[in-house]
Amino acid sequence: MEEALPVGLEIALAPEVLDEGAAEERAAFGLFTVRTDNASLTEGFDAYLNGFRAGPLVSGYHVAEWFAWNWWRLRWEGRSASADWAQAHEMNGIGEGYVWPNITIFSDGVRTAVISKPSERPDARPFRYVGSIPLVVPSSLFEAAVDAFMPRVIGRLREQDVAETNLDRLWRDILAERADPEIAKRRRLEALLGRDADAIDDDAVERLLADAARLGEAALGEIAANSAQRGQAEAPRSAADFETLAALGQPASVRDAVALRSGVRLPKGPDAPAWLVGRDAARALRAQEGLKESPVEDHRLAEMTGTNPHALDATVAGPSGISFALDNGAGASKIVLRSTWKTSRRFDLARILGDRLISPAGALHPATRAYTYRQKTQRSFAAEFLSPFEAVDDFLDGDFSQEGQQDAAEHFDVSPMTISTLLMNHGRIERQPYGDFDVAA
Repeated sequence: MEEALPVGLEIALAPEVLDEGAAEERAAFGLFTVRTDNASLTEGFDAYLNGFRAGPLVSGYHVAEWFAWNWWRLRWEGRSASADWAQAHEMNGIGEGYVWPNITIFSDGVRTAVISKPSERPDARPFRYVGSIPLVVPSSLFEAAVDAFMPRVIGRLREQDVAETNLDRLWRDILAERADPEIAKRRRLEALLGRDADAIDDDAVERLLADAARLGEAALGEIAANSAQRGQAEAPRSAADFETLAALGQPASVRDAVALRSGVRLPKGPDAPAWLVGRDAARALRAQEGLKESPVEDHRLAEMTGTNPHALDATVAGPSGISFALDNGAGASKIVLRSTWKTSRRFDLARILGDRLISPAGALHPATRAYTYRQKTQRSFAAEFLSPFEAVDDFLDGDFSQEGQQDAAEHFDVSPMTISTLLMNHGRIERQPYGDFDVAA
C-alpha cells in the first residue's frame, strides 16, 4: 500500500559561483535539490567536501532546459517501450559534464512518480547519490513545482545580465501551448504516443482527434498510450478499425449490465491512488450483488457485464491485441477479448465491467496494456472483484508460497500473477522497491 502523499514538492537551486563556461551556465550555477517535506531525492556524498550534501553543484540552466524540452512527456507519458523514453524521463541523461541525479519521472496522467535511485557504483565520484523511497504525487503538484522552478532560473539569468536564451523561448512556447485547449489536447496525445511535439510527420494524431466523436475523447488517450506501450509496433487503431473488430465480437447489452446503486461514493481526484478506486468499486459491487467472499462464476460475470458466458470461451479469441467493448448508441454493444487463455479473458471482461462502472462516458471501453490511471483502476477492480483480498488471505492462511498462490489462483479462477500482485499490494509478500514500480498500482 502507498503512504500518505507528501504535502509539498520543491525543485530548487541555491546560487553558487562558477568561474568558467557559457554565460547562461555560469549565471544559473548552484546547489540543485529536489525534496518533499520529509524526504530528499537529491542527497548524496560529495567527495570534494568529504561529506553529505542536499544535492549536487550543477548548472540549473541545463536541468531547466531539460524540463522544458520534455514537459509534455513528463506530465502525461507513463512507462512505455518508446525508443527514446529514457532520454525524456531519466534525469541522469542530461549530460553537459555534470553528475545528475539518478531520478526518473513519469506519469499515469493523474499522478506522477519521481523515482530516486542510488548511484549504481558505491564509489561513484565526485557525487554519490543515496536515493530515496519512491515518491508519488498528484501531477498537479509536480506541475506546480516545475512552474515555480523555471521562472527562478530565468530570473537568475536576467539578474546576471544574460539576455534571452533558448530556455526563454522553449518555456514561453510551453506556456502558450498549455493555455490553448486545442494545442494542449494535441500535445497530450503526442506525449501519450511517446513522441516529442511535432516530431513525426504522419496523421496519427489527426486520426485520433477525428475519432473523438465516435469513441469518446477520454478513450483516445488510452489508445495512444497503448500504442506507445507496444513500442509503436503498430499505429493507434482508428474508429473504423474498432468497428471492424467489433463485428467479430460477442453481443452485449449496456442496459443489462450491472450498475452501482446511486448512493455509492467512490474515492476520486489525484489524492486517490488508482488501486484504491478500483478496489472500493469492486467491494461495493460484491456487497451489492451479495457475492460475499465466493468466487465469481463465468455465467455471473458474463451476466453482470451484459453478455453471455460464450464470450469467455477460449475458442472465441479476438484478433485485436486489445480487449474492449464498443457501444453503438442504442443500448447494444460488442465485446472483444484478446486472449485465448481463460483466466485472461475473465480478467479482461472484469476490467470492462469495472470500466463501465468507474468511467462510464464514451462508446469505447478499452482494456489496454498501458500504464494510465484508468487502466490501473481497471486492473485493481478486476483483481479485487474476482479474487477479493480478504478471501484470498483467508484461503492461503499464511502460506504465501508459489504452490499456495497457485492453489488460490485455481480456486478463484484467476492467474497466479493476479494473486501475487494482490499479496504484494497488501504487504503479504515483498515487492522490488524500484524494479517494477507502478504509479498508484
